[in-house]
Amino acid sequence: MRRLIESTYVTLDGVISSPAQWSRPYQDEQYHQYAGDLLGDTDALLLGRQAYEEIASPATDLTALDKGYASRLDGLPKHVVSRTLKHATWNGTLIAGDIAAEVAGLKKRPGQDILKLGTGEIDRVLLADKLVDEYFLWVFPVIAGRGSRLLDGADTAHLTLRGTTRLNSGVVLLTYAPT
Repeated sequence: MRRLIESTYVTLDGVISSPAQWSRPYQDEQYHQYAGDLLGDTDALLLGRQAYEEIASPATDLTALDKGYASRLDGLPKHVVSRTLKHATWNGTLIAGDIAAEVAGLKKRPGQDILKLGTGEIDRVLLADKLVDEYFLWVFPVIAGRGSRLLDGADTAHLTLRGTTRLNSGVVLLTYAPT
């Protein structure tokens, strides 16, 4: 069975919104290596509408990313959860119905891990239905002051710390799994 890995950028004060505004100064060669390794172990992406639109936008310059990472990201199938989109381009398939059932079905298919980028509304469903196998948090040394908070409104869930890595830029990578 495939694993679902949640990869999320978060500030020290728990903000997850607008990562493009605060994460870029920390995206050095070491950061790109870890991001590439994480992406390299997957064969599908799970995205909410906002993350999908942000990444798929012509304004997002994938050429500014490491070429191997950008090429891998471009080629992966993308499963997009949305109530408002009518179709998905860029190798995308819409998930518009029962999110939990659709994601559970994806996990049963043969293949590598599924990487979910970004955190938002659908994460409460994934958490409640125990569909996330690993949380990979990129904690940036930034205080945003305002914005959407990590898993705001979710029910209490206990996790086990599986690993920590400190990047030279000050970003700390935390890996958790459900207990």
